[in-house]
Amino acid sequence: MTAAQADLQAEFLEMPEGLRIDRPNLVDGAALWRIAKDSGTLDLNSSYSYLLWCRDFAGTSAVARAADGRPVAFVTGYRRPDRPRTLLVWQVAVDEAHRGRGLAGALLDGLTRRIAGSDGLTAVETTITPGNTASERLFTSYAARHGARVERDVLFDAAHFPDGAPHDPEVLYRIGPLSL
Repeated sequence: MTAAQADLQAEFLEMPEGLRIDRPNLVDGAALWRIAKDSGTLDLNSSYSYLLWCRDFAGTSAVARAADGRPVAFVTGYRRPDRPRTLLVWQVAVDEAHRGRGLAGALLDGLTRRIAGSDGLTAVETTITPGNTASERLFTSYAARHGARVERDVLFDAAHFPDGAPHDPEVLYRIGPLSL
C-alpha cells in the first residue's frame, strides 16, 4: 500500500473487515461496469464510460477492494461545475457477495470526508427513482449522520428520457448543509 493509499484508508473508519478503500484507476473500469451490470437496479452505462470515469473522476470517486485488490463496491461522483462545493453522486453499487455490511454507507462517508478535507464540501446531490428503497435509505441515513436536511424534487420526469423505453422519474435529493 502506498502512502497515498494509507492516507485514504485512514479516512474510511467504518470499512468492513478484510476490505480496503482506494481511488479507482483505469483498469478498474471493467470491474465497475460488471458490478453495475450485476446490480440489476442501476442504469447501465457503456463500458467506455466506466473506463473514462475511472480515469477522469477518480478524485471524486472511491472503490472498496477485496484482499486480492479486486473492486467489490464503488461510488462515482463529480463536483457540479456551477456548484463546486456540491458533489453529485452518480452511482453507488456493491457486489452481491458484499451487500448488507454497511459498505455503501462507509464508502459514501469516507469519500465525502476526503473531498471536504481537501477542497470543501457543503452538499451532496443524487437522483433516485421512486421505489428504490435501498438508495433512499442510504442517502437519508447519510443525511441524518451528518446533520443535514434532505430536499427532494423531480429533476427528470419520464418524458425527459428520449430513448422511448419507459423510465421512472429521477428524483433529485439535495443533502446539506453538511457538517463533516
